[in-house]
Amino acid sequence: PEPPAGVKLGRYSALFLGVACGAKRYNYLKPRAEEERRIAAEEKKKQDELKLIEETTLAKKVVIFPPSS
Repeated sequence: PEPPAGVKLGRYSALFLGVACGAKRYNYLKPRAEEERRIAAEEKKKQDELKLIEETTLAKKVVIFPPSS
């Protein structure tokens, strides 16, 4: 059986409203997510640089013990 016209209209109205609200929310959140990803990438780059510096300084530090007599 075919649903009444009012029910069909209500369903499609709710669907359209949901799509519109979702698009609005996506447009609201997208710039914030991009900014968070950019900041995270910068922090990761800094951490990688610090780790590389630490590894190179540890590699340069060679402890030489005098021979025991």
